[in-house]
Amino acid sequence: MNNILITGCSTGIGLKTALTLKDNGFKVYASARNDKDINKLNNLGFVTFKIDVTKKDDITNALNTIINNDDKLDAIFNNAGFGQPGAVEDITTEVLKKQFETNFFGLHELTFQAMKIFRKQGFGKVIQHSSVLGIISLKFRGAYNASKYAIEGLNDTLRQEVMGSNIFISTINTGPVASKFRANALKNFNKNIDIKNSYFNEVYTQELKKRLESKVDDTPFTLPASSVANIVLDIMKVKKPRPRYYVTKATYLLGFFKRILSTSLMDKLLNRI
Repeated sequence: MNNILITGCSTGIGLKTALTLKDNGFKVYASARNDKDINKLNNLGFVTFKIDVTKKDDITNALNTIINNDDKLDAIFNNAGFGQPGAVEDITTEVLKKQFETNFFGLHELTFQAMKIFRKQGFGKVIQHSSVLGIISLKFRGAYNASKYAIEGLNDTLRQEVMGSNIFISTINTGPVASKFRANALKNFNKNIDIKNSYFNEVYTQELKKRLESKVDDTPFTLPASSVANIVLDIMKVKKPRPRYYVTKATYLLGFFKRILSTSLMDKLLNRI
């Protein structure tokens, strides 16, 4: 039975992917950061790990246990991540570091450790959850944009370094997908941005904050979490997965526009979103 370790399985895409793979006969090692979510995953029948991807030992312990149990690791899905809204000029370096600690350095740590296993056993799949915001950038998402662009650079390099092996790197560029991402982003926005003293105070108050607080997600082209889960399922089923997968029409459209438009025109288009 092929196995996979998934990070960030508490809700949304991570949880749906874990359930989808489990229902299709894969052995899923599901992980989350807090005990409440670990208990929920246990009750759903998963073998679970408490993993905060910013903690190296959490990752090491999980991988060692998997190898001791199965003598192999078939795949990892780096799904854990969060969004930090706010204009670049309002993001302190410390806040930016926190964004990168989870979205990029945590992803790299699991990739780094898993690659040691994959090289030794001679096979493996690395599935990296990037975003449409790893292809294009939107205003007030600078920290998140930067973390996803960093993932793109890492993956583009890693693919070249595993050429000729039986190790495959797949990047998933997800557009708008229904999840608790917005609610978590609102918490980070209120906690880390000095809204009152910002140059963008009016925009924050009248537009950005209201959108984050809205219970209705009317973003065009939004798809359910299953849209990503089904991509991961496809990657697990095939012998040679593709290097890149787009999810949602928004990703396809914006990716196309970036290829054909000048930087100035692309900026004007994106500024309207």
